[in-house]
Amino acid sequence: MAPHAPDPDHLPLREEAASPGALPLAPSLGISLEAANMPRRANLVEPRVLFITAVAIVLGIAAGFIARILVSLINLVTNLSFYGQWSFGAVSPANNHLGLWVIAVPVIGGLIVGVMARWGSRAIRGHGIPEAMEQVLLNESKIPPRITFLKPLSSAVAIGTGGPFGAEGPIIATGGALGSFLGQLLHVTGDERKVLLSAGAAGGMAAVFGSPVSAVILAVELLLFELRPRSLIPVAMAAVAAAGVRYAFLGNVPVFGMPHVAEPGLAAMGCYVVLGAMIGLVSVGVTRLVYGIEDAFEKLPVHWMWWPAIGGVAVGVVGYFAPLTLGVGYTNIEAIVSGHLAVGALAFLCVMKFISWSIALGSGTSGGTLAPLFTIGGALGALAGFGLVAVAPQLGIDPRIAGLVGMAAIFAGASRALLASVVFAFETTQQPAGLLPLLGGCAAAYLVSALIMRNTIMTEKIARRGVRVPTEYQADYLEQVLVRDACSRDPVFLRTSEELGEVRHRLNSGRPEYQHQGFPVIDDSGRVRGVITRRTLLDPSEPNMRHIGDLGLRPPVVVHEHHSLREAADHMVSENIGRLIVVGHEAPHPLIGMLTRGDILAAHGRRLKGTHESGRHIRFRETWRKHF
Repeated sequence: MAPHAPDPDHLPLREEAASPGALPLAPSLGISLEAANMPRRANLVEPRVLFITAVAIVLGIAAGFIARILVSLINLVTNLSFYGQWSFGAVSPANNHLGLWVIAVPVIGGLIVGVMARWGSRAIRGHGIPEAMEQVLLNESKIPPRITFLKPLSSAVAIGTGGPFGAEGPIIATGGALGSFLGQLLHVTGDERKVLLSAGAAGGMAAVFGSPVSAVILAVELLLFELRPRSLIPVAMAAVAAAGVRYAFLGNVPVFGMPHVAEPGLAAMGCYVVLGAMIGLVSVGVTRLVYGIEDAFEKLPVHWMWWPAIGGVAVGVVGYFAPLTLGVGYTNIEAIVSGHLAVGALAFLCVMKFISWSIALGSGTSGGTLAPLFTIGGALGALAGFGLVAVAPQLGIDPRIAGLVGMAAIFAGASRALLASVVFAFETTQQPAGLLPLLGGCAAAYLVSALIMRNTIMTEKIARRGVRVPTEYQADYLEQVLVRDACSRDPVFLRTSEELGEVRHRLNSGRPEYQHQGFPVIDDSGRVRGVITRRTLLDPSEPNMRHIGDLGLRPPVVVHEHHSLREAADHMVSENIGRLIVVGHEAPHPLIGMLTRGDILAAHGRRLKGTHESGRHIRFRETWRKHF
């Protein structure tokens, strides 16, 4: 038998002392491998997914109706605030005739939101997605049920009184809160509750924009932090159901109607990619400025309840000079990508929208980030497009496509939701000619943002609280490695025919391979019969002449050689042991070896060898981080 070096991972297989839930002693003749404790083979999906999917579909339908209710509430508050009429009809606050009194409207809205946050729930502040991410990562996706109605109410007040936000953030937060609430009522697992939260959020976004595919991708990139069938299927079905509700009310026309544009040429494509990189720089600056403003509010010598009202002053003043900055501004986005705004109007809208939105968001009022970012980025992109047309018309730049690229690229850079940004811009405009420029521009923005900025506009707030947000999703390496390729061969084992005295002599010899607290036992044919602990072997009440096979053997905790290391590692955790017996997959299941936690770590070491950086690369990286 090959020696086994001492290793702290070689923990007891089982303690012999009786304890609640301990396995019963086996008959004196030993046990068969069929009684062994074996890990379950992981299935692609379990039947339980059917139930979660059914709940997710109901969630999606509910999110679709909640989205319609929220939009109607925003319309009602807008009509009351700016026109003094009771109506649920869509109306823009930009056409008001309040004069200087328009400044007071957002201030009143901010006061109401502050009161709701102070005595309702502080969680309604902000745009909702970071708060949902925090609950997913730290609190098993448990969101207080009151957020389900407080968030849409506060957002309707904030946006309806002129807040420069979109309805998408609040409805995403509301749908997520509803999914979390249902998950708490149904007593599902933490993972299933996360799926329901994400399904509600995706349903909310799909219901607002009619963009089910990008809603699913956004949920994957910002909430699920995984891409597995058991989570993807329910979220996708919820998004489809919510989009169906929208289509039933509004049809399937694109949210941002855009005239037909021609396919870009090679030179134009290169310009769109460069434009995306430039917008990526802007997204970094926007993110830092927004949180800089938020830090400035933190230093104010007044309670945070008053901050939304202070932010409302800025919204009102800006809205007096630039009425188009008031409210959701979806018509502004449509005008940008349709080419209906002149250069001066684009520049004015871009600057004033940023001032209004950044101060309002920094004040902690309730509202979304998607629509304001789309407006700012779209206006910047269209401005760049007009400039290139004037300077180099031979490049074939279309300002409308440039606006579309800018709109998506700024969100891709600010949030790092690359694929969601590309697909969203495509779904909401239904312009296939813009798809390739979108992909190139958003990828460039993502690259620039990732090189310069550690956190995003979605994660900076919770990162400051010490929350670690996953940024990369990759296949589980342990799932790719089989136990047979990582286990230690020729383990120390005992035979059923051996006498106890002979075994005790080896145990007391001080040899390191006999210092473990448990040993597998095989019969003369090599078949695993069970596990025996060191305590049983050294029990003075047992005579030396007794055979090992006549002692009390426990069912072995084993793993097949064809199991994955992920299954084996999970089995170790569930059984609270540090080593597993490895047996052959085919009958009579011969003993193959032992798998320890050290063997699993060694497998990770092999993985890391392929990712080690050279000294030159490390120095370059540190220099970059030092300067940027």
